[in-house]
Formats: sequence, C-alpha cells, structure tokens
Amino acid sequence: METKKIPDIVVARLPRYLQVLQHMKQEKLVTTNSKVLGDRLGISAAQIRKDLSQFGEFGKQGTGYSVDFLINTLRVILNVTDAWKIVVVGAGDLGHALAHYQGFTNRGFQVSMVFDNDPRLIGKQIGAFTVQDTADLIDKVRAAEIHVAMLTVPASAAQKVAEELVKAGVTAILSYAPIVLNLPHNIQVQYIDPILQLQHMTYYLE
Repeated sequence: METKKIPDIVVARLPRYLQVLQHMKQEKLVTTNSKVLGDRLGISAAQIRKDLSQFGEFGKQGTGYSVDFLINTLRVILNVTDAWKIVVVGAGDLGHALAHYQGFTNRGFQVSMVFDNDPRLIGKQIGAFTVQDTADLIDKVRAAEIHVAMLTVPASAAQKVAEELVKAGVTAILSYAPIVLNLPHNIQVQYIDPILQLQHMTYYLE
C-alpha cells in the first residue's frame, strides 16, 4: 500500500501544535478544541482540524481533544518519543549557548558531542562536553550513530562540514550558517538566520 504523502507545510505546523499543547498541560488543562488551539496559534480552527485529519481521528465533535492524548500522538508522528542524539559543530558563542541550552531536555533531543577546528577551543569544556577536533568528526559521529546535527560554523566552512556530516551518517541538519547547502535530496536541512527574520519584520515597520 502506498504511504500517504503529507504536505511539508502541514508537518511544519505540527511542532507548533505540540508546543502549545505542552503549555496547556503545564496549565493543568485536560481537554481543548480546535478553536482554542487556533486562538493561541493565530491559525484558523478549520486549518487545525484539516491538518490533524491527515493523520486520523483525534477528537469527537462537541468534546474536543484530550491534551495528553494529542501530545502523545504528535510525539509519535514527529518521531520524538525518544531522545535523538545531536552533534553541534562550531563551539563559538552560538555553539556554546546551544550546548548549554536546557530546552532540549524532554523535548526529544540531547546534545551528545561538540566539535570545532579552532586549536584555542579544542579540548576546552563546555558544560559536560569537551570540544573535539573536527578532524575526527566523521569517525566519532559515525561510531556514536548520531543522525542529527546543528551547524554553527561560518558560511565559508558550512558546505565542507555539512558534507563531512553526511559522510558520518547524519541525515538531518539544522544550519545557522547564512548560506544554502548543496546536499543530497534525502538529507533534511532546515535554516535559521535571524537576519532574514528581522528583515521580514522590518518590512512592516514604519
């Protein structure tokens, strides 16, 4: 049987739904509905119902959704029921902050290794991590069976490092480098560039 193809724009909204639901759980809410979710997210209730219907039935008309059930179901859909190990490449200010960031805990991710090629940083401690030499990246990441990476290196180094990560078995890269990576189609790549987001917002400023 052919697997149903879910539009990527729908998949991209699921983590936002999960985040809001987790906040609801912290607020001791037991049930919710598409209107309440939509009000919190700035998305129409109809869109939320349509998105969730791509994956089956989640609630009953008139009773809404169980917050716990929807959280657990979305975690399964997003493959974050267990913690994915992450390698951080680039131990500068941003990499340092990511290695220290506690928000990954219980959200499906765990930083496991930190690499850099700067002799001044190699061997230094960042919290529980010792910064390792990128010369050893392929062998060590492959041996640790890490499939997710965060790239915080300069744009000039990003393509080469990304190719090495792919050789090491990484199949998902979150890149903070302000450059588009040229990688095989089966590699999932997402980009975070604060300048682009700032420029998007300033369009609306007087």
